[in-house]
Amino acid sequence: MKMKLDNGTLVIADCDNTQFNIIKSWNKMKWNKSRQWLEGPCTGELLNKLASIVRLPAPIEEQRKHFNEIAAAVDRERMMEDPVPLYKYPVKYPLFKHQTRGANMALITFGLIDPPEPESEPKKEKPDLHNADEDMDYFMKMVGGDGKSDG
Repeated sequence: MKMKLDNGTLVIADCDNTQFNIIKSWNKMKWNKSRQWLEGPCTGELLNKLASIVRLPAPIEEQRKHFNEIAAAVDRERMMEDPVPLYKYPVKYPLFKHQTRGANMALITFGLIDPPEPESEPKKEKPDLHNADEDMDYFMKMVGGDGKSDG
């Protein structure tokens, strides 16, 4: 299978019958009769589906990773409790939270600003692990038994 990215259009040529049927079933690409290839808009969804069935060429894989980074940044912005404006928006009054989120997501989606780096989550302390036998002995002492049954 051969692939190329041409001005936002993904072109696939020389794919076998199985690959052709799978790709055609997604309804994301059209068959060009005159050129004998599949073509369609290059979207993150299409590239992720293609990556699941074939190994993508390096430039197309980079595009796929870029689309996934943008989608992740938009999702982070959508889930942010208190969004911070990524740009000084030209409005008189302060924006509501949902407006700030929407404006930030639009800037990220349309590529007007680079997606902000994800904040690293603070490391959680590991809980102290206890020996179950020692805990059972301690419990039995607390309730008045010695932990051993006279069976």
